[in-house]
Amino acid sequence: MNKQKGYIVALICSVICLWAGQAAADEPLAKITLSGELQQGGVIFGRSDRDGRVFIDGREVVLDQQHRFVFGLDRDAAEGVTVVFRHANGVEQAETYPVAKREYRMQRIEGIKRSIMQPSEEKLQRIREEAAQVKRAREADLDQTAWHQRFIWPIKGRITGVFGSQRVYNGVPARPHYGIDIAAPVGAKVIAPAAGVVTLAHKNMFYSGGTVIIDHGRGLSSAFLHLSKLHVKVGQQLQQGDLLGEVGSTGRSTGPHLDWRMNWFDRRVDAQLMVPAMR
Repeated sequence: MNKQKGYIVALICSVICLWAGQAAADEPLAKITLSGELQQGGVIFGRSDRDGRVFIDGREVVLDQQHRFVFGLDRDAAEGVTVVFRHANGVEQAETYPVAKREYRMQRIEGIKRSIMQPSEEKLQRIREEAAQVKRAREADLDQTAWHQRFIWPIKGRITGVFGSQRVYNGVPARPHYGIDIAAPVGAKVIAPAAGVVTLAHKNMFYSGGTVIIDHGRGLSSAFLHLSKLHVKVGQQLQQGDLLGEVGSTGRSTGPHLDWRMNWFDRRVDAQLMVPAMR
């Protein structure tokens, strides 16, 4: 399965106090708890013991009513991630946590059609337009709370591709693979791994074919690629386990499978870290 074990963390911050117009001692330190895998591609769940503002590497995240928040670490995340808590009086406290580096495998794939490998200018324009649609879908910051659900597999089958692997198509190096590939027959049912709102439902994208994106809340989203059929539409609210589509081999694909990807906004995260071992 080639999943490098990360650091499982449950940390109560020992923090660095920064001056913001008055002594930090005037404001009791917040207790920040993190859980998840502090490694490249990991998804981290946080909680504060009070209301305030939280910033991850300078980006503000939204706390829910229980003061919980979520953030992701990109495939090539730096060696440390900084969490800043800003009190109501402006005082900030910060902590930088180490992020484990991962080693990624090389995967060679042959048999891709030349028309896919060398698209025409017309098709390149289509690719750019579709990429913009995907970007908009992943930028959603919806007030959903499904991100703290325990995720389930959208389908079960033989794993044929893993997160982060460097792809070589027909001998030509390409971008890394950001999903987990699960082999399954055409027509096999694909279900929602957690609740969320459909932010994209496209029957035939150039590279990813039939594609669905579900927003689980606060920037955490799942994408399902190469589908033969879609059973959802944009704006539809899904519950965990709801049918969203069927396995196919559409787009840039050499055989029927599901490519399941996850993002935290524009950061690529490893979906396999969100689910228990497949049984």
